[in-house]
Amino acid sequence: MPRTTALDPLFTAVNTAAFTDRHLANLAAGTLAAVRVPDFLDRRTCAGALAALGRLPTADYAPARVPTPIVRFGPALNDYRDQDGRLDADRYWCDAEAARAAWHRAGMRPDPVAVSLARLGSAWGAAVTPATIGGRAVFGGTLREINAGALVHYDDLNREFPTGLFDQETVAQLAFNVWVAVPVTGGATTVWRHRWEPADERHRQAYGYRPETVEHCQRVSLRPEHGDGLLFNPANFHAVEPCPGQRRIAFAFFLALTTTGQLIAWS
Repeated sequence: MPRTTALDPLFTAVNTAAFTDRHLANLAAGTLAAVRVPDFLDRRTCAGALAALGRLPTADYAPARVPTPIVRFGPALNDYRDQDGRLDADRYWCDAEAARAAWHRAGMRPDPVAVSLARLGSAWGAAVTPATIGGRAVFGGTLREINAGALVHYDDLNREFPTGLFDQETVAQLAFNVWVAVPVTGGATTVWRHRWEPADERHRQAYGYRPETVEHCQRVSLRPEHGDGLLFNPANFHAVEPCPGQRRIAFAFFLALTTTGQLIAWS
């Protein structure tokens, strides 16, 4: 049976000249699908980031039975979660410190992650600060080259670490991407108006879900352009379309709105 018989008029993708606090609030509240800012990074910043990529120790992320390999730099907290939903802290902090050192050595100027965080903080009206665990700032700002696509999946820190993780209490999570290389065809990000429910587990596939999980759900699709910045709520199921033989490279991190009205960041 179809899950959706009528469209939500609020679930739309907005193109805008700059992010605002209203955009962030509406995404957090679930009354907006996505917000894209064309030319969020200028060509000089994108070119500088691409020139530095060879100085970053990227690696293929492709666990067993995963059909969509991703080239990535920087630790993602999800990869350090044990079977009980707790953080493998020793392994994480070792890799986080190594990533910080590698980022510093790469000498990216201007720094696309720092630029992005500063602009988002200006939009919110207060600086974005790193999420912390035991008073220690986590790593934020992965590089991801997704050319083979990404499975339908969702990201929700409060489900992934149900006993808690950060010192800050979070109430909503956002995902940010900014592209420094884009394909001519393919590579679209699709966001569905669907959040996880127990019945979805029958469609589980590797780290995500088979397409039938969302086949009757309202969606928006956005093909990235060079320098685009994109914000969406990753609790909504989302996926990336393949772009065979082409390159799709983005810097990415998560934001969360805390119970005290702050924005924090991590990857």
